[in-house]
Amino acid sequence: MKIDRILPFARNLLTLAVNEGDYAVDATIGNGHDTAMLASLVGDNGHVFGFDIQRDAIESTTSRLQKQDLLNRVSLFHKSHNQLLTTLPTEAHGKITGAVFNLGYLPGGNKEIVTKPDSTIDAIEQLLALMKPEGIIVLVVYHGHEEGAVERDRLLKYCSTLDQQRAHVLMYRFMNQINNPPFIIAIEKR
Repeated sequence: MKIDRILPFARNLLTLAVNEGDYAVDATIGNGHDTAMLASLVGDNGHVFGFDIQRDAIESTTSRLQKQDLLNRVSLFHKSHNQLLTTLPTEAHGKITGAVFNLGYLPGGNKEIVTKPDSTIDAIEQLLALMKPEGIIVLVVYHGHEEGAVERDRLLKYCSTLDQQRAHVLMYRFMNQINNPPFIIAIEKR
């Protein structure tokens, strides 16, 4: 297939945005795959800030980063992503070039614990205030469950009303796949 699937497209966007020495955010660390990818992109002179409300996610991500010798490039916070503004050090303000959210629930975890639209939108607003111009926020929207559909609808409404002088917003999705496949909303700060 020549068209990028959802996750490779998300990674490509982040690879375009995040360089050696940059600051990046994984707003929903889950099992740490994106955290590790961002840590490899920022190199020894950059830093990644990861957030999750579940202790299992923190432990899984810590283990993954230790195995890949990347833990020294990452700070993990057992907090909601809507606490970015009060958590990130001031030296990162205005310097974040990439952020990623995988919305829904922790793969292999408790499916009752899901991301919520209010905290996600609040975190996006905080990131837009903290990011460097041309910084990119990638939201991978998993909406194949009841709460995911609610979050999807709220995010689409919110993102479609973002002022185009403030940000460019892109939606990337496959239209003819069954079972509510995930899709991407990408927001580039102007």
